[in-house]
Amino acid sequence: MQTNFSLAQLADPTTAEANDILRKCVHCGFCTATCPTFVLLGDELDSPRGRIYLMKEMLEQDRPATREDALHIDRCLSCLSCTTTCPSGVDYKHLIDIGRQHVEKTWRRPLADRLMRALIANVLPNRERFRAALAMRALAAPFRGLIARAAAGAPALRPVAAMLKLGPATLPTPAPRPRGRSRVAPANGPRRGRVAILQGCAQAVLAPGINAAAARLLTRAGYDVVEVAGEECCGSLTLHMGRDAAARETARQTIDAWMREIDGDGLDFIVVTASGCGTTIKDYGHLFAQDPAYAEKASRVAALARDVTEILDSADLGAPERGHGRVVAYHSACSMQHGQKIGREPKALLTKAGFVVKDVPEGHLCCGSAGTYNILQPAIAERLRDRKLANIAKVTPDVIATGNIGCMTQLAAGPTPIVHTVELLDWAYGGAAPAGMA
Repeated sequence: MQTNFSLAQLADPTTAEANDILRKCVHCGFCTATCPTFVLLGDELDSPRGRIYLMKEMLEQDRPATREDALHIDRCLSCLSCTTTCPSGVDYKHLIDIGRQHVEKTWRRPLADRLMRALIANVLPNRERFRAALAMRALAAPFRGLIARAAAGAPALRPVAAMLKLGPATLPTPAPRPRGRSRVAPANGPRRGRVAILQGCAQAVLAPGINAAAARLLTRAGYDVVEVAGEECCGSLTLHMGRDAAARETARQTIDAWMREIDGDGLDFIVVTASGCGTTIKDYGHLFAQDPAYAEKASRVAALARDVTEILDSADLGAPERGHGRVVAYHSACSMQHGQKIGREPKALLTKAGFVVKDVPEGHLCCGSAGTYNILQPAIAERLRDRKLANIAKVTPDVIATGNIGCMTQLAAGPTPIVHTVELLDWAYGGAAPAGMA
């Protein structure tokens, strides 16, 4: 793609990066075939290629975003299916982040949208606030139907209705935060290393049992498991809302917490059980490349980050005790298959544990969760969810396994229980049964 940025514009590192990315696009359109929003809506501007044209025009002309720009860029899920398909290696991930930041800085959203985005950005990444918000949600339960009916004619209420539908009926007991020195679960048998598990924000509130199951598997595999004090949100949720400054602020706190551990007793890996978080953490080197105070630290953290299945893949977990013959539909989260390019390990682990693992038809298409997408774009998210659940039903599974809390929340509306991959593995190797399993 030909670009026409001035030398003055290219002096800005972000603009120079966008220029390099844009110039790799050859207009082939392969991305349109695997883009969920284009598949649903059929609008060129709701495809990666169309959004690339919009971002090129905005950035080249150095003009504020318009309502139409914001509409189509907001509709992007950041599923990155297009990057898996693209034959030219277009770095759409970082380009759409640049586009979102430009929209956020130059487009004045309607008041209701601004308030909703501010609420999400200030509540979801904070465990205490998020838990309090979910507890307050119970007070609105009697009015859920009324709000849903009102939202049908009032678009401003649709994110509110979506939030009320997505929250769990009851909240699990919260896992205690480590204070002062990190807490350690010692390895069973021969020691293979020392790892920290990202505690996270939303997942720690919605499903603390995921990290508990991961810790049991990792200690069984021979790792000392560390829970690091002072760790906060990874920054993923706010980053994909175009709020890069807020994302970096929380990420710095987490990097600092991990660096104290790395430079103290040392870490062999940083284990992540939410693939959306893992995609962002592995990209910290890029996120902080222009930050002289954090560039080196961020790169060190990124180099240690691993999805939990990457660690367990080479481990000896012994003989499974239960689960033989159970049919598992493996839903590969977009952040897992497209963001981190992890496909083999989760399915191999489940197969080794005795499950019959089946791929989901149209597995490359997003389920509609995508961080905060199912709140901010509920109509499209629900269509994608229903399409995903229909495809899952075709393989008639006993249970659905996935590696991302957002997907779990999104697909919980279906009739088949959905659990995290490590919860299923932990159960197979003698741990507690996940919700919905017996």
